[in-house]
Amino acid sequence: MGIRVFLVDDHNIFRESLRLWLESAADIEVVGETGEGQAALALIKKKKPDVVLMDVAMPGLNGFEITRKITPQLGGVKVVALSAYSERKFVLRMFRAGAAGYLIKDCVFKELAYAIKAVAKGQTYISPKIADILVNGCLKHSAKDALDSFSALTEREREVLQHIAEGKTTKETAFLFKVSIKTIETHRAQIMEKLKIDSVAGLTKYAIREGITSL
Repeated sequence: MGIRVFLVDDHNIFRESLRLWLESAADIEVVGETGEGQAALALIKKKKPDVVLMDVAMPGLNGFEITRKITPQLGGVKVVALSAYSERKFVLRMFRAGAAGYLIKDCVFKELAYAIKAVAKGQTYISPKIADILVNGCLKHSAKDALDSFSALTEREREVLQHIAEGKTTKETAFLFKVSIKTIETHRAQIMEKLKIDSVAGLTKYAIREGITSL
């Protein structure tokens, strides 16, 4: 049996092409795929793949939060970020969330297959295209400097922020999390205070810029 891989990416054409490439490899088996964050969380728990190829910006629940939730619960599942973002802050966030690898979407299939096999063996893989950016950044910044406004938000605040940015109302968000409208309003106020942003439009721009949502 080959390495069991699950695909998480909200671009259908890219995901379908990726599946075809992976299925052509004799030692890799695609066991599932989805383009929506919350669905990914449930399906990964159900399928229990060896490796998850994870996009960073996803609707419903982004790749950072999916990774953060599944890696402690499913220790045998390795996450490889496959993203259009090459900035150091995105790479660091994914590894802090529990990812075992990070590649840029313009990588060749040979590199992707190598990364899948490496993390399946318990190794860590970082694309050479971003390795220099990551290492140089770590040398220039202390651990304290590496913390950004994103890190100041709690897990629930990050999830609420994503729903705000994706246009959900306070009532819809409260229903989703099974809490009161007042609780969501409190979360929103705390988010605005921490980020020093005073409007929903500002929060939406921040969420897009930071890869919290793909909108």
